Amino acid sequence: QVRLVESGGGLVQAGGSLRLSCARSGSIFSLDAMGWYRQAPGKQRELVATISSGGTTNYADSVKGRFTISRDSAKNTVYLQMNSLKPEDTAVYVCKVVGRRYPWSLEYDYWGQGTQVTVSS
Repeated sequence: QVRLVESGGGLVQAGGSLRLSCARSGSIFSLDAMGWYRQAPGKQRELVATISSGGTTNYADSVKGRFTISRDSAKNTVYLQMNSLKPEDTAVYVCKVVGRRYPWSLEYDYWGQGTQVTVSS
C-alpha cells in the first residue's frame, strides 16, 4: 500500500519560512510526478508546485520566486521550501504523487492527508 505522510507545517509570522516534507512508503513501479497542492477555508484546492520524474518544476504564479519544490529519490521524499510567507499562504498543504503501482497498472494519483500552514500578519 502506498502511503504519503506530510510534515513541517505550523504557525509562522509573515515573512518567515517553513519547509514541508512528504515521505512516501510502499513501492511504486514508476513515478511520474510529485506535487504540492493547498486548500484554504472556503476555497478550492489549488496547485502550488510540481516536479516531474525528469526534474522539471512548475509553480503557481502566486508562489514563484518564494517557494521551491525538490525531491530526494533515495529517501522517497519530496520537499517544499516556503520563504517570504504571506497570510494568504495560509492553507492545508497536501502532497500528491502520480505513478503506477505495478507495470500493468494505470496511472494513479496518491494523496496525503495534509499539513496545516498558518501565516500570521
